[in-house]
Amino acid sequence: MSRPLHFHLCKIMLILFLFSFRYVSLLNDFVESEFFVIDGDSLLLKYLCKKRQYLPFFYLVECFLLDFTQKGAKYVIVFFKDVEQMYFSYPNFLFHRTALIQHLKCNTDIVIHTEFSNCFSPEWLIFLKESYPYFVIISDIGLTSLQEDYLHIFIAHTLSKKISVVLTSGQESDALTVYGYYVQNVYEHRLFFQQVNCNTSYLWILSRKNVCRTILLLKHLWPEGSDIRCIVCVLTCIVGLKMYSNMLENKSESLTLEEAADLCRLQCLSVVFLLHLPLSQRARIRIINSCWTKQVLPFIIMQQHCDYFVLKQLNDESDWKLDLTHLPDLRDNSLLKNLSHYYEIEYCSGLHFELGKEIKCEYQYLWNTVTKLAASCDFGDAFPVRTTSQLFLEQKQMVFKESKEEIPSIGLIPVKSDLVEDYAGAVLADLPILSSNNPAVTSLIKQTEFDELRHWHSGKPLSDDYDRTKCSNDERRGIQKLQSYYRLYGRSLEGNISKTIVTQVDVPLKSKAEIIAEENQKRLEAKEEKKEQEQWSALSVSIEREIKENFTYGINRLENFLKTCQSNSVKFTAEMAGLNVCLEVWKEHCRNQGKKSRDLSIAVQVMRRIHILLEKHKELLKKPHVQKLSRCLKYLGFENLACSLSSLIIESDNEKIAKYTTEMGAARFQLQYMGCYLFREERKDPDPRIQHFIPDTWQRELLDVVDNNESAVIVAPTSSGKTYASFYCMEKVLKESNEGVVVYVSPTKALVNQVMGTIYNRFTKTLPHGLVVGGTFTRDYRHDTLNCQILVTVPQCLEILLLSPHRQDWVKRIRYVIFDEVHCLGGEIGAEVWEHLLVMIRCPFLALSNGVLNFFKKQRYNDLEKYVCSLKDNDFIIDHYHPCAALTVSHIENYGLPLDIAFSPRESIQLYDMMAKVWEEWPRLQELDPEEFTSFKNKIVITKADAKNYEQELKKELINWITLGQREKVTKNSLKPHPVDCSENEKRIRFAHFVEKLQDMDKLPAIFFMKSFLLRMLAQKGIGYHHASMSYKERQVVEMLFRMGYIRVVTATGSLALGINMPCKSVVFSEDSVYLDALNYRQMSGRAGRRGQDMIGSVFFYDIPLPKVEKLIKSNVPQLKGQFPLSISLVLRLMLLAAKADDKADARAKVLSVLKHSLLSFKQKQNTEMLKVYFIFSLQFLVKEGYLDQEGNPMGFTGLVTHLHYHEPSNFVLVSFLVKGLFHKLCQPVENGSTVFSEDVMEQLVLVLANLFGRRYLPACATKFRRTSCQSKVFLEDLPEEFAAAVHEYNCKIKKNFGCFLLTVAKLADMEQEYQLPLSRIDFTHKECDNSELTSHLMNSTKSIASVSPFTCLSGTIDQDLFDAENAVLHTIGVNVRNAPLCWLEKYDNQGRRMPLNAYALDFFKHGSLIALTTDNWYVLLLSAKSTCRRCIAYTNLTGLQELSHNAHCDLSGHHFQLRCPEPNFFQALTVFFLSCCYTLSGLPNTHTAHISAFNTHLLNSSSLPVSLIRLLASEYF
Repeated sequence: MSRPLHFHLCKIMLILFLFSFRYVSLLNDFVESEFFVIDGDSLLLKYLCKKRQYLPFFYLVECFLLDFTQKGAKYVIVFFKDVEQMYFSYPNFLFHRTALIQHLKCNTDIVIHTEFSNCFSPEWLIFLKESYPYFVIISDIGLTSLQEDYLHIFIAHTLSKKISVVLTSGQESDALTVYGYYVQNVYEHRLFFQQVNCNTSYLWILSRKNVCRTILLLKHLWPEGSDIRCIVCVLTCIVGLKMYSNMLENKSESLTLEEAADLCRLQCLSVVFLLHLPLSQRARIRIINSCWTKQVLPFIIMQQHCDYFVLKQLNDESDWKLDLTHLPDLRDNSLLKNLSHYYEIEYCSGLHFELGKEIKCEYQYLWNTVTKLAASCDFGDAFPVRTTSQLFLEQKQMVFKESKEEIPSIGLIPVKSDLVEDYAGAVLADLPILSSNNPAVTSLIKQTEFDELRHWHSGKPLSDDYDRTKCSNDERRGIQKLQSYYRLYGRSLEGNISKTIVTQVDVPLKSKAEIIAEENQKRLEAKEEKKEQEQWSALSVSIEREIKENFTYGINRLENFLKTCQSNSVKFTAEMAGLNVCLEVWKEHCRNQGKKSRDLSIAVQVMRRIHILLEKHKELLKKPHVQKLSRCLKYLGFENLACSLSSLIIESDNEKIAKYTTEMGAARFQLQYMGCYLFREERKDPDPRIQHFIPDTWQRELLDVVDNNESAVIVAPTSSGKTYASFYCMEKVLKESNEGVVVYVSPTKALVNQVMGTIYNRFTKTLPHGLVVGGTFTRDYRHDTLNCQILVTVPQCLEILLLSPHRQDWVKRIRYVIFDEVHCLGGEIGAEVWEHLLVMIRCPFLALSNGVLNFFKKQRYNDLEKYVCSLKDNDFIIDHYHPCAALTVSHIENYGLPLDIAFSPRESIQLYDMMAKVWEEWPRLQELDPEEFTSFKNKIVITKADAKNYEQELKKELINWITLGQREKVTKNSLKPHPVDCSENEKRIRFAHFVEKLQDMDKLPAIFFMKSFLLRMLAQKGIGYHHASMSYKERQVVEMLFRMGYIRVVTATGSLALGINMPCKSVVFSEDSVYLDALNYRQMSGRAGRRGQDMIGSVFFYDIPLPKVEKLIKSNVPQLKGQFPLSISLVLRLMLLAAKADDKADARAKVLSVLKHSLLSFKQKQNTEMLKVYFIFSLQFLVKEGYLDQEGNPMGFTGLVTHLHYHEPSNFVLVSFLVKGLFHKLCQPVENGSTVFSEDVMEQLVLVLANLFGRRYLPACATKFRRTSCQSKVFLEDLPEEFAAAVHEYNCKIKKNFGCFLLTVAKLADMEQEYQLPLSRIDFTHKECDNSELTSHLMNSTKSIASVSPFTCLSGTIDQDLFDAENAVLHTIGVNVRNAPLCWLEKYDNQGRRMPLNAYALDFFKHGSLIALTTDNWYVLLLSAKSTCRRCIAYTNLTGLQELSHNAHCDLSGHHFQLRCPEPNFFQALTVFFLSCCYTLSGLPNTHTAHISAFNTHLLNSSSLPVSLIRLLASEYF
């Protein structure tokens, strides 16, 4: 293909992927089974630059890979063969690439693929299809335009294969996960891309004859096990000098052969230094800035080519075993330059230093080997090292690196606080403290003391909705309407199960009236039983007739009657009648079918009736009934069961009965066809503590925990009944008194509304005036927060209450805290808040989850079976997917069987049959035969527990096969389905027909999980719709209609993943997504199979690649890990609580709990010390900036900073702008005395605020693909000069303070690990070389490297460069520069390209166009789904929904209101409103919602900001 076509194709495809990129967590929640691919050449391009030394390059690569490995990621690295050709003009890259491949193969456990030619090779396509990686990490920039075009084609081709892409540019990491720009593959990628044939040619090829011949000679001289560093050095010198001697004729300006030999001698000497100098000494070597002269460069480039061919050839010499440990340390350019400088400058000026005996001997040995193998050429002796006077290094620039201003080792300002002394006193004792008369102490900023008694932005007395006031009629009516709505919503969840609660002290003894009422109730029950008997007598004839005429319909009628019937005697009569008629139908069916295949569903109903009669009505069975059951069993062919039940059967009937048998054993029949009907181990004794159902044993144990006021972690699947313990806990607290409070912590606002509905539906209690049963507190609204007994809230809001100094009296009333979906503790956003809550509460708690690997998990009540769907000849083929089909031998060996993988009974039979088929001599073949298995043998009623025992035995045996060496038999997995592949377009077109297919299979109601852009099309066809962009009322309406049965199909995104109560019969995954991982799969699939309604749940995979299905099934859910727990804002909030709390002892205990007990330090004790030092230096910053005084009391702008704590560091930067009066200077009216401001002022103000809040970085490559004819600027402009200077000043303070912190915690580093490569663990520590004068001379004793990794020191990094170099900080101290609250004005990727900020806010302020935002700014706007939502609800054709849809409309016009208020008020309103809109919807609540509301009204009536801009900024944080 011609290059122009390459170019245009890549540009078009890159625009496509830029439109769909998202900055997301790359690791989400999968553990070991999900895997991705890293393009090795992209990794090379990410970390290799001209200035980077050889060993530091390997260090950075290993840090990158270790970060993924430690976070549980599974990945492979791919190097394509053809890409090697693109580096021949860059031999340094070629050499590094070859060494990196061999190092990763030989010294790490990472799987490296080098067998693929290019991304179009058939082998690569097969690999993608079979493994289906989660994504491929690829660079978007290359060394040359050719390589860049290739990478763009690679990206486009990967997307076309339904595999997503992650850019190497812009990746960041924290304690829990890695973030990057993720490009989701979409249908347009597959539709657009056409296969491209790339024909690349070698730029030039060097002859390898010299290399091969020299290697053969060296093999005879040196033994196996020789160090690879010496081997490569000798071979490169020999081959390089020989080739160079043949090229000298036409190279008059290059080095002479003697000068080239001098350089080779220096290289040999540098390698000897590598052998003898430990990394601790090499890190202290002088930093030389000089470059090689232009005469030297050609020879060095040629030697780099030789290095490549030597390594390539050595890799092919499989019979010569070498020590490859130090492949990452073949060269040290800094050391070579130091030696060159010494011999050509210092040595000539009279500075002569001894090499040392060992170094001298080894160097001489190396050079003698070179001369011996180059017998035909005379390259001179080992000494003198320099025989010529040619300068190798340029002398024009400063030879040695200039020293930056050192990080001062400043003393600490004394802070007199018992809290600080208690937490970090031991650490403070070892740090320098300034005296009270020191200028740094006397010059501290004096601010007004702060207390939360007044609003931080107005000075008015603090008043809020917590204080109970008398309601007006309108307010009371509003509250009554809300409560009525909650009750209606709650009834849709559980039906009408309201219960009146009275406190225990008010419960009187039974009165005579109550005793009479109980007797009357018994008489009513007897009367009801007689009525049901009469009802059965009237219905029995018609039901029996229906069963004979339409078996399925008749059985359903019988089941419906039995569900409504309460009398056991009537149920017994109906079951016996059902058994008789079912047996008659079975016999008639057998006579009609003859030898043809029979419908065993009829036999299943016969056996099911027998099960029910024996298990539920055994006490009513008489001898004739037992004989009848026995005869039925014999008709089915289960003679052994018939005899065990009753022996009074006439033997002469055997031949007559034989023609009605099922022709299989009883155990196999029950497992294969009756799995969903098998009886669970349900207790029959009611628990007086629970109404409406009989709790299981594990649920009773949880109730006991609550009765004993203990804590518990409850890990159980969705819909298993774990929430009943929480409602019992609420009931208990309600009964105890009117003062106690239960706090229910929900991760989302949607769950808050659901729980509130359940509370109002369940509990009714008469309370004193001013108190209510339930209240809420979310980031958007609150009511009855402090005057309720059950508070439902989100984590961030509860944290605000716990940290509020003047709410401690309310906190003491808390009796229980219930954490729902507690696995969010391991999430990447807000995880630290869950940690804070768990350690701050002073009461027992219940933690609910359905997916935490650290804890035992309860089994599902119903089985869950999976199906893979494919399309063939316009019909859908539904293939059952056995869980074992997802397992491989390597996975079982490495990880074992997933803890929650489960088989249905028929899947256990399938596994046994497969095992018996592949190993006919299997020792336990007979023992595990269903008819011989101990738990099944001669058992009429096989229970679910029996089937689980059988399942566990099969699992053990499967693992045992691998132990016994039967790996090949395990690999013969015939359980895997083979779906038919078809075009994706066909599946999309026929999607509605698939819904009809499920209807025919009786698999509705169903929830379809898919991406949002498909929902719009389906909504127009009347299919329900649930999406995060809908208002919560709209979502609740859809949920209620689905639960009531008015909507049978709902399409949804991840909005239903977390705990929303929408149980269904089936769940369908209809499209792959970045968010479809192990945890979300379990959350979503757990909704299938409603307990008490469905016998089994079904999961369908529609258009999900088979490898992805395998990974979802076999993946384990994540373990709980800790995020970095502290920030400067949090330290300030803690100090505020400790200083101003009403109950200082309780506040102190809370603060110490947060500081001392973090998950991050739970398993790594050194992190405890590091966090103490971080706390100390955070205090120092706060004291210096005037937020705390020397007693730890809050001052000045503490209220503003803590209010905006989620926006650190922008909250501190904003204060610096306020203090310097920059906003006052900016907001000047058009005329003196005027209250009108120009558009330029408004634009500049929005520019400043947009640079601080709502920041969205674009990938660096976005600057190349900006549309020329767009309405938006797209890339946010820099801050005005004065504002930028203020930010720079702030950053300097942070760098100074945080730099001191890093220098202090450096002593906590594990230096043994610091001198090892992080992934391969190659050690670079050995005895220091102290017998060489030259070694001592090359050291720089003044070089400051206390907190810098010794590996990065080799590239010239020192302590002063900590904030400029990647991974420069010692990695074992547990903290890095990303934990410093720096406000970067400019952000760069690894290639040095600037990553621009998205100007979406400023652009929308100027043009007000949503379309322009999506097309120009690549801004994916959730609000755009509003109209689709309205159409969806309208299509349900139910009264009242159209009005709801109309009210949900969001006006996003660009109308401007004129400013008509004085300048100070204008600024205050604008700033507060801008920040509040971002803040309130960002995931953390606004503590002063009521006052912000007033400002909202004020601004909308007086400001020239468009309403649509504010709403847009708010939507950024949904």
